[in-house]
Amino acid sequence: KTFITAGLAATMQSLGYSTCVYKPIQTGALGDGFLQSPDLAYVRNIDPYIKTYSSYLFKSNLSPNIAAELENVTIEKTVLNTDYELITKDHDCIITEGPEGLMTPLAPNFLTADMIKLFDQPIVIVTKPTSAMVNHTLLTINYAMQKGLNVRGVIINNLSEDADISVKTAPRLIEEYSDAKVLGIIKSFPDIKSINPNDLI
Repeated sequence: KTFITAGLAATMQSLGYSTCVYKPIQTGALGDGFLQSPDLAYVRNIDPYIKTYSSYLFKSNLSPNIAAELENVTIEKTVLNTDYELITKDHDCIITEGPEGLMTPLAPNFLTADMIKLFDQPIVIVTKPTSAMVNHTLLTINYAMQKGLNVRGVIINNLSEDADISVKTAPRLIEEYSDAKVLGIIKSFPDIKSINPNDLI
């Protein structure tokens, strides 16, 4: 997800839009005392002019609600909404990278899908090329639409040249069995940390 987020953000920035990547909740934050988001650090490495912001940073690399619980913190909707509104005022383009999956618990009775509705953002579903990709992607699309989310489409990420037939036929099946479009297929890169920003764009 971070690789796709960085590519979209770098593209928008290169087109002249003031762009911010918002990572509302980061688990697995790095550092002693001063925590940093490794995902946002990757985005800044691709393009230092892209602004980045996070509301909650947790050291534990667990589900957000469990990571927050371990640090005696409650993830608050009001904090997320206030931060998002402030960011929106200062930038032309906001790209929000959520936690894994629409049904990831963030707080009691508050899932990633609820956070997306709070921000009123359209979504792009990033999926991995595995044998279960079609099933997982269709379930995600269907749940998103049940929740009233605006699904812009699907991006298949990290597709290797030697992928088997079940993976290669996935784009057709995703479009055939859902109302979502496959927006793009991103090939596998040997080392995403050293990729040239222009190649990523």
